[in-house]
Amino acid sequence: TARVLDRLGISVMPANEAGCCGAVDYHLNAQEKGLARARNNIDAWWPAIEAGAEAILQTASGCGAFVKEYGQMLKNDALYADKARQVSELAVDLVELLREEPLEKLAIRGDKKLAFHCPCTLQHAQKLNGEVEKVLLRLGFTLTDVPDSHLCCGSAGTYALTHPDLARQLRDNKMNALESGKPEMIVTANIGCQTHLASAGRTSVRHWIEIVEQALEKE
Repeated sequence: TARVLDRLGISVMPANEAGCCGAVDYHLNAQEKGLARARNNIDAWWPAIEAGAEAILQTASGCGAFVKEYGQMLKNDALYADKARQVSELAVDLVELLREEPLEKLAIRGDKKLAFHCPCTLQHAQKLNGEVEKVLLRLGFTLTDVPDSHLCCGSAGTYALTHPDLARQLRDNKMNALESGKPEMIVTANIGCQTHLASAGRTSVRHWIEIVEQALEKE
């Protein structure tokens, strides 16, 4: 991700103390532990925010959807309410940043035929359905049609752990849909979806920014 952004003149400030966003804990009814993780991340990002960071970039849509809710979840926390609100306002998914950039600067060799799985957390939670596809098309990649693209892959946060049989059926249904256009590769925008779909052991599944990075013309 950093190499792609560097090519566009966007600098990345790492926050080494940041960790898990807290979504998994929160959705497993360990809300306080999830909120503790949120506070830890706010503390980790705060020096960069004070130094003028213009965005908090999320490459996993599930994490991004949750971070965008920090402000709401911590609105009654006297110590963190204002900081959490600012963090949520700065949180952006990678595609929200890249879609505004002059992508021709990347000198991409986008010669692969891809099927894109749009995670529920991207299309439903963040309302960014179709945005990654637009970026990939601008970069020259070919995208296949995916039937029932609005349906969940079965990962669904912790659903694949708590309901494995149903999750596998949803995964196999999704893989059938994604493979119907005979893509060279499947790409997605969330690590949970990527891991779950890849567990089928069929067509390779990657994060879409990996494919973009690999297609950069080497300097």
